[in-house]
Amino acid sequence: MRKNLIEKIKESLAAIMPVTLIVLILTVSLVPITGEMFFMFLMGSIFLTLGIGLFTLGVDNSLVIMGEEIGAKITKLKKLWIIIPAIFIIGLIVAVTEPDLKVMAEQVSFINTRILTWTVGSGVAVFLVLAFLRVFFQIRISVLLIIVFMAVFTLALSPLVPNDLIAIIFDSGGVATGPVVVPFIMAIGLGLSSVRGDKTQQEDSFGLVGLCAVGPIAAAVFLFMFSNTDADITAGLIEIEEYGNISEVFMEFVRGFPEFAFEKAVAILPIVALFLVFNFIILKLEKKTIIKILISLVFTYVGLVLFFVGVNVGFMPVGQYLGSRLSNDYPWLLIPIGMVIGYFVVAAEPAVHVLKQQVETITDGKISGRMLGTGLGIGVAFSVGIAMLRVVTGISILWFLIPGYLFALVMTLFVPPIFTSIAFDSGAVASGPVTVTFLLPLALGACAGVGGNMTTDAFGLIAMVAMTPLITIQLFGLVALLKEKRTVEEVPNVTKSIIDDESDDIVELETNDGGKQD
Repeated sequence: MRKNLIEKIKESLAAIMPVTLIVLILTVSLVPITGEMFFMFLMGSIFLTLGIGLFTLGVDNSLVIMGEEIGAKITKLKKLWIIIPAIFIIGLIVAVTEPDLKVMAEQVSFINTRILTWTVGSGVAVFLVLAFLRVFFQIRISVLLIIVFMAVFTLALSPLVPNDLIAIIFDSGGVATGPVVVPFIMAIGLGLSSVRGDKTQQEDSFGLVGLCAVGPIAAAVFLFMFSNTDADITAGLIEIEEYGNISEVFMEFVRGFPEFAFEKAVAILPIVALFLVFNFIILKLEKKTIIKILISLVFTYVGLVLFFVGVNVGFMPVGQYLGSRLSNDYPWLLIPIGMVIGYFVVAAEPAVHVLKQQVETITDGKISGRMLGTGLGIGVAFSVGIAMLRVVTGISILWFLIPGYLFALVMTLFVPPIFTSIAFDSGAVASGPVTVTFLLPLALGACAGVGGNMTTDAFGLIAMVAMTPLITIQLFGLVALLKEKRTVEEVPNVTKSIIDDESDDIVELETNDGGKQD
């Protein structure tokens, strides 16, 4: 356990270090900060490093195992009247405990926080059921994605929904799939597909998170159709404290622990209760396995507390301050600076670590974690750059969302299904707590600095971060497909096509001399 923990902390340090260095370079060169604020950010970085390390270690031995066991056992029941309610309850309980969702819900003041949380959670639950039915009935994911996104865009752009709320509506899809939801639902996907073992098992292991991210968007559309949206929307700006010395900064971290310890306990305990109920009724795991899972959940919990104390106390104020100062002094530098930060900040997302590990495991290393990380970094860099462009110019988010999603959905018809599933999962996990608590405050601070509209110009960053990986990861898949086809054309005496029409999976090549090639 100690060896694994050290390894996880090394990985998280490698993820956090680039972001920390970039911010420190900015504070030395362009945006000077006080020694107290410098110490605050440094402490936040340390908390993030320890938090991500503990979180990923705990998730590997708790949420992942729980999800896989529940997914596999539920599928073996083969009774939809039992499976559908069970999947819905799982999705609802996990979604309403998602910390990222709470952060966004508190920033939208014209809707009761509890109503918004449970409505968005219900959207996740309904689409988790839909994702399961897709696997159960073997529906191609591209077909389902095109249908649901067309329906969502049609409703969102209708006169029934105020245009000013479009950015917030699409942001809800990203915040509902955070560090608690993603590992659990991805593991359920692995469990669902593991009991079948057919040729679409790999692609069916992914895509659940991507589809679940559409649910909150649809739920928010319906909620805002029937809500009074005349009230002001909370800007989301936080009050930046001025500290007299480092001791006061340290005490700010100490004061943050009780609040986040309680908040994360509320997030984890319902999942523990859900697991124990399912274990009593269906799973029947050995006592040794149950104890291991519960101990690992403690690691997950402590990691979440450290992580959120670090980002909320150390990262949010510095991100907002940097955005405000840069927009005042160097507004157009926000775009390249935002892109560089965006490229590296995605590596710090806890759920991204889980996704990369799952992708490598399921594809037997054919799709490497490094390749996935590069694709995510490029996508998020472009999305943050576009978000900062919108802050500076006030361009409507629809000019980017509509063509972006249209291009991503058209690509689903041409790339191998496994790349489509991974791409839509990647979009959901890229917009996690680091994005919500550092990049969003950066955009909010910048928007306040240029005197822009918070609702339409600053919000929408999470939606952009969730969209661009859909394009970049699928482009990787398209390039891989073209390379494979070119390789086939260059191989002599090939008598069998490399691409299976049904699954787009790579199959063995049969040569005329009776041998086989991969």
